[in-house]
Amino acid sequence: MASNTGPAKPNKEPPGEPLKRAVAGTLRAIAGVPELDITFAADRPQLSGGQVKLPEPPRRMSRKDAAILRGQADSLALKLACHDPKVHSKLLPKSTDARAVFEAVEQARCEAIGARRMAGVADNLTAMLSDRYAKASYSDISSREDAPIEEALALMIRQKLTGLEPPASAKNVVDLWRGWIEERAGSNLDDLDAVLNDQTAFAHTVRDLLWALEMGDDLTSMSDDETTDEQDPDSDQDPGQEEGGERGDEAEEGMQSADAEASDDEPDFGELEKADAPASEMPEEADSDEARDMSEPPRRSLQNSDSRTQDYRYYTSKFDEVMKAEDLCEPEELTRLRSYLDKQLSNLQGIVGRLANRLQRRLLAQQSRAWDFDLEEGVLDPARLSRVVTDPMQALSFMRERDTDFRDTVVTLLLDNSGSMRGRPITVAATCADILARTLERCGVKVEILGFTTRAWKGGASREAWLQAGKPPNPGRLNDLRHIIYKAADAPWRRARKNLGLMMREGLLKENIDGEALEWAHDRLLGRSENRRILMVISDGAPVDDSTLSVNPGNYLEKHLRAVIDRIENRSPVELIAIGIGHDVTRYYRRAVTIVDAEELGGAMTEKLAELFDEDAPSARAGTPSARPPRSRLH
Repeated sequence: MASNTGPAKPNKEPPGEPLKRAVAGTLRAIAGVPELDITFAADRPQLSGGQVKLPEPPRRMSRKDAAILRGQADSLALKLACHDPKVHSKLLPKSTDARAVFEAVEQARCEAIGARRMAGVADNLTAMLSDRYAKASYSDISSREDAPIEEALALMIRQKLTGLEPPASAKNVVDLWRGWIEERAGSNLDDLDAVLNDQTAFAHTVRDLLWALEMGDDLTSMSDDETTDEQDPDSDQDPGQEEGGERGDEAEEGMQSADAEASDDEPDFGELEKADAPASEMPEEADSDEARDMSEPPRRSLQNSDSRTQDYRYYTSKFDEVMKAEDLCEPEELTRLRSYLDKQLSNLQGIVGRLANRLQRRLLAQQSRAWDFDLEEGVLDPARLSRVVTDPMQALSFMRERDTDFRDTVVTLLLDNSGSMRGRPITVAATCADILARTLERCGVKVEILGFTTRAWKGGASREAWLQAGKPPNPGRLNDLRHIIYKAADAPWRRARKNLGLMMREGLLKENIDGEALEWAHDRLLGRSENRRILMVISDGAPVDDSTLSVNPGNYLEKHLRAVIDRIENRSPVELIAIGIGHDVTRYYRRAVTIVDAEELGGAMTEKLAELFDEDAPSARAGTPSARPPRSRLH
């Protein structure tokens, strides 16, 4: 009997699989790592722990979208092939400003090596950069204050090394800085081409460039012996630094294959996740015994009465500002930024949401109402009215609600809005603050969300005024503060929800002057009427402002921060806690925790708040040294 079953049909693979294979193969070829672990997921491109993550290709893709994805892969591959982390770490500047420039320029160096040797890689990288800057709305930036100098300088160096013009979406950012940079460091830019393939020599030239741009005051020093060690040809360097030519030729063939497989004209798909440059892997700053006096006596009062705070001053406060988030951005832009924030961390919301729900259950359990019954006075008990019907001579029964130990509470979340928080840390911080604000609001706990940064890089109007006055000595703080109110304590979450999207705006995050920000947030809490006031600080580094530190002692801002913390912890009714992202804040704050990865922030925030709200926990007792938790890192 003839069978009705025909030949088995082969399984049809997803349409994105050929492109994924081509991109992965090309990436391994350029990087020179045949067994490199490459995964595709709904996340931004990143390189961590020897593993590469790339965005998942959509089912429908245009030529432009395919070029962007290949550009993201090429950028990471060139970083693996041409970058030595040991050399980079050795020469990495200490100041936040200089470090951001150093990181961006090193990435531009790696990409320039590939772009000069392979035309296909150059096209892919151009597509990636154009898309990145378009999504970041760089074309809308009209002032140098909002234009990140590290991006402008990286694009100028890319143009010097490859001859490629900056993408149209970022051209105005480059134009805003070009004249200022070339006037001060034009000759240094010309020197970079000769040392392109030597990472150590290139880094030294960049350090000279930073000095020329007045960004080198806080650079780490390195002896000639250490430099020689890094340049030793027998050292364990990635061979990709010098042998990229042969590898590049093979890789170009792979990319041409990828072009062929992804060339079908199909409708555009939804936009890819924004591909920010990988976050800087910043080494923890070394402790300095000279910069910190651990034996200083405790604070005598909350007034600025001790020498450490009397020594602190600002040159002028005329240009400082306290702004509402909605006043710093157009409503349409704020809506777009909030939508981008929601899209970036849709996965994280579920994780932090579950943690927040545990906190909510704990708070609601403490707030549960309890009553005493069968009293002679109080509120009439309706459940006992049947007694009066059955026995008219029975006395009425009253009840009274018991006093609860849960106190009227307000929580302030103070978020570091410095440049080093750019990327994943600030996105995670904004989302965690948003979720916790919602959670605590449901429990009757008011929440205020604040941020702190500066109005400009390099001192802004304050420094200009100081220069015009003839550079008087010991000017104190020499930058324009910008303190931001994302959500006031009395504002409902639904009205302030969009404001947190402002943290996604490029150009907002600049310097961090923690001491004055802490005083500002603390004073706002003191003006509240709630019985219990909690201040949680989230930061990823020590206070840094290059303009201030260039004309004051190196520990000027740190010393003031310690004095402010000491006053709050010892003399204030405000309960202070801190969370450090990759930065040891336990050396500053009595009640603190340090996390290694920004992804752990949600758990750390909810856990520390839960400890405070647990009335039986020892850590809830403020002001005693024994309440200090052990120094730890969450894993």
